[in-house]
Amino acid sequence: MTDFAALKVVRTDRELEMARVDVRLRELGARLVVLPDGTSEEDLVRELADADLLLMCYARISARAIAAAPRLRAIVKYGVGIDAIDIDAARRHGVPVANVPAYAEETVAEGAFALLLGLFKRFKPIQAQMQHEGWAWPESRWMAADLSGKTLGLVGLGRIGRSVARMAAAFRMPVLAYDPCIAEDAVPPGVQRCADLRAMLARCDAVSIHCVLNAGTRHLLGAAELAGMKQGAYLVNVSRGEIVDEAALVQALCAGRLAGAALDVYGREPLTHAGHPMSRLFALPNVLLWPHLTFYTAEAMRRLEDETIERCMEALEGRPLTVHSHDPRLRAQERGVRFVG
Repeated sequence: MTDFAALKVVRTDRELEMARVDVRLRELGARLVVLPDGTSEEDLVRELADADLLLMCYARISARAIAAAPRLRAIVKYGVGIDAIDIDAARRHGVPVANVPAYAEETVAEGAFALLLGLFKRFKPIQAQMQHEGWAWPESRWMAADLSGKTLGLVGLGRIGRSVARMAAAFRMPVLAYDPCIAEDAVPPGVQRCADLRAMLARCDAVSIHCVLNAGTRHLLGAAELAGMKQGAYLVNVSRGEIVDEAALVQALCAGRLAGAALDVYGREPLTHAGHPMSRLFALPNVLLWPHLTFYTAEAMRRLEDETIERCMEALEGRPLTVHSHDPRLRAQERGVRFVG
């Protein structure tokens, strides 16, 4: 029988409240240490020295941090993206890693489409006018646009991308998609697959990003790709900031080469009004800046906490960690895991 009182759990990213997870771990008797955003690597290394389980969301988990944790049974990412974890180091040290890949697929797709609607309907400037003046007359500066008939390009056609495609079809938007990793038979009906990213970008009135961040997708949309987008196109990114060359994006937006952008993710988080590489975007009326919250609904958080608790129990009881993700970095693990799906 597991002596939970002898176990220590470290959870990073205190700002993302996981009350049910924290309560469950403390009910078991485990010693729980919750660290805030911005915790230094030194402090993380010190806390991991005698830790049995690490829960993380945004914090960077380096090879040094993993090597400093000889008792570590598992790393559980309470979220989807695993780019902040040195997966190779975890494998070398025999530390299994699992994420929670499916808790917010529809949720994030809804968030992406809401941001897309906000761009086309000019929510930001019209709302600012209403707040300041109380009314806006139908002048050309408030002119919005229909989604119907506009072409949407998807960069990534995984589960979230496919949900966005379905929503776009309901608005009668032609949908193109670029995803070299997806099988032909997995392309939904009504979606046209494109083999060339730049050729697709040139045809789209709006582009929405839904691929994972890895070595092959970092700066997938660079200066050349942004310059090649259709004149007057919009960009939506709810995936990972580094998939876009953010410096080039700021330049393109400030120069008016794009009609606008809606961003929920950034290469450096949190975003700040000053001193951040993307701070200039706050002043642009055609840019919607969201604080990495498209995933954050009551329903999605309930699913996230439920599955996180399941992974915690597996790790603390010495059972194999269930991996639902098909990410090849996680599927390459050989010890301490079981693959489902």
